[in-house]
Amino acid sequence: MRPQSRLDVIQRSVVREMAARYGQRFTVEGSVVRGPGTTAVAVREHPGEGGAAGHVDLGFVLNLGQADGPVVWDCTAGLGRTEEERLDSAVRMWATTTAAAVVELQDARGEHADRCRPAELPGWQAVQGPAAVFGFGSDRLAEWLADHQVLPALAGALALPAGTGVTGVKLFLGGRAGEDVAEVRINGAVSEQASAALRGLDWPRGERLCWARLFVLLVPDGAAAQTAPAAAEVPPAAAPAVRRGLLARWRRAGVGQ
Repeated sequence: MRPQSRLDVIQRSVVREMAARYGQRFTVEGSVVRGPGTTAVAVREHPGEGGAAGHVDLGFVLNLGQADGPVVWDCTAGLGRTEEERLDSAVRMWATTTAAAVVELQDARGEHADRCRPAELPGWQAVQGPAAVFGFGSDRLAEWLADHQVLPALAGALALPAGTGVTGVKLFLGGRAGEDVAEVRINGAVSEQASAALRGLDWPRGERLCWARLFVLLVPDGAAAQTAPAAAEVPPAAAPAVRRGLLARWRRAGVGQ
């Protein structure tokens, strides 16, 4: 598939997913997909080995036209028999997890993601989209995620960037016993220390392959008013029983990393 054809597929998928999941109208304008207000989605790609289709980077622009405005970048990949299916799958993954957090950051209505102030990360608000859990025996991993706060457990290993910008944290974990995978990316860059801490948590490893992907936005208190309504009430971290409904929603999706 030619680069322009790939871009067309990705952009069409963004338009479709944002309309279907969030009722937001996005339109293709050149190299970006324009959304409501000053929002947009930019696209860049990682070529795979031998020129094969690689990962796709999607950047959710919060203030289009503002040179230093926040852009939430996320690397995603999908599953499928054809290149078009893989691209569609990658965008669905992004829409399920990352876009949900960004939409909630802006709307602050508690409909698509969960908000809290982790005690382990003072000065930060956390906005977490649903987890995408997929593979064999995914219920065990999904239940574990519903009972645990993963990001606060990694707080000591997170080297968060200085400044007041919105920070994106992607967590990918799973595999199977003896072949597990754990990766934490902060603003797109792998954090070896946080990844090791994630691998050290007691999430269930089964005999068959199963994975989960989560995306969390961290917003410094001083920057919250610039990205969400000032009247939005952000709760402290909740107890496990409450988090099942409020702070650890999960959603299974047949998509990739």
